[in-house]
Amino acid sequence: MLPAAANSSELVSANVPEPSDPIAEQLTQLQAADHLIALTRASGTESRADPHVQALALGVAANLPVLLWGQPGIGKSSTLVQLARGLGLPLETVIASVHDPSDFAGLPIIGADPAGEGVAMAPPDWAVRLHRAGSGLLFLDEISSAPPAVQAALLRVVLERHVGSLELPASVRIVAAANPAGSAADGWQLAPPLANRFVHLAWLHDPDVVVRGLGGVWPEVALPQLDPAKLERSVARARSAVCAFLTVRPDYTHRMPATAAARAGAWPSPRTWEMAMRLLAFGYAADADPEAVAIAIRGAVGDGAGLEFLAFLERQDLPDPESVLADPIGAELPERGDLVHATLAAVVDAIGRDATRERWEAGWTLIARLAAAVPVDLLAAPAMQLAALREPAWELPAQLDGLGALEALLVWGE
Repeated sequence: MLPAAANSSELVSANVPEPSDPIAEQLTQLQAADHLIALTRASGTESRADPHVQALALGVAANLPVLLWGQPGIGKSSTLVQLARGLGLPLETVIASVHDPSDFAGLPIIGADPAGEGVAMAPPDWAVRLHRAGSGLLFLDEISSAPPAVQAALLRVVLERHVGSLELPASVRIVAAANPAGSAADGWQLAPPLANRFVHLAWLHDPDVVVRGLGGVWPEVALPQLDPAKLERSVARARSAVCAFLTVRPDYTHRMPATAAARAGAWPSPRTWEMAMRLLAFGYAADADPEAVAIAIRGAVGDGAGLEFLAFLERQDLPDPESVLADPIGAELPERGDLVHATLAAVVDAIGRDATRERWEAGWTLIARLAAAVPVDLLAAPAMQLAALREPAWELPAQLDGLGALEALLVWGE
C-alpha cells in the first residue's frame, strides 16, 4: 500500500531554499572590502640611508620645530604617522588652515572671580590630550594655507609651546608640513617671525622609495643614537664652532632676506644659529651622517650662511677676504665648489663693506680667475651681487669680456 501523498506546500518548502537576506550579504561584502583595504595598507619598515630622513630625525631628536616643504601627495603626512608609531608617541594632527586664531591662542573663560583671578584662555582638546600624555608629536599640517592671523597665533605654540593658558610638556615634538605657495590651497607666504622658528627641510619623493613602499616596505625614521660619553664635549665643540664662525663673519649673525619668498624660508638670526648649534651638537654626539647634519643646518640658517659655515667647519677657516683682495691672482684658493662659493661670497661681502673702485675691480679679477676653473653657476650669484655695487662713474671691468655665459646674466646700469 502506497503512503499518503504529501501536502503540496510541504513539498515546495522542502525543495526550494529560503530566500537570502540581501542586507546581510551586503554587510559581508563590506567586511571583505575592509579586510582587503587593510591588506593594501599593511607594510613594514627598513633601515635606509636617506640623508633627508636622517635630517628629520635629527631635528626631532633635538626637539626643534621642523617644517617639511613639499608638493601635495608625496608622503609628508604618512611619514609623520610612521615616525610617531616608531617612537611610540601619541600623534595629534592639526590642520592649521581650517582653524581660527582662537584655536591656538585660546578662548576666554570667565571664572567666579575674574577681577581677582583674571580670565583664563581655554586650550583646545588636542592640547589637553598632549598635556595629559606628557609627551607626543604635534603635527601642524597645511601651515602655508593658514592666513596671517592664524600664523600669528601659532608663534607661541611653535616656539614657547603655549596653547592658550596651557603649556605643552617640554618633551612634545613639533613638526609642520607646507606646500609651496604655488601649489598650496589658497596659499600664503609664511610670515618671517614664524618661518624663523623652524628648521626647513625640502621633502622630495624618491622613485625607489615609492616602489619599495608600495611593495610593502617603507623607510624607517630612526632617531640618532647618542653616545652619553660625548654629550658635554659635543656641546662645547658645537658652541666653539658657531662662535668662531660668527666672529669671522659677523655679517651673518642676522641677515633677513630681501624678498618675501626668501623670508618665508630659512635665514640666519641669533635664534636660528642657536638651533644650528644644537643640531651640530647632536650630530657630534651621535656621529651622524655629515650630509644629514649639513641638510639640517642649512634648513636652520639658510643655504648661503649654511654653506659658508659648513665650509668653515671642514677647513676650520676660510681664506682671509682682505688677503684675497690684496692679491686676487696669486692668493691660494680652495678647489671644492662649496668652498669656492663661500670664499667668493666672503670677498664680495668685504667689498660691500668698503666699496672702492680698486677693491671692486679686484673682485672681478678673482671672478675671472675662478671662471676658468669652476662651473659658472657657482659664480653667478656673487657676480650679480658684485655688479650691483658698481658706482655710475666706474667703467665696466675689462675682465667681463672673458666671462662668456656669465656676462649674459649680468645687467649693467649706465
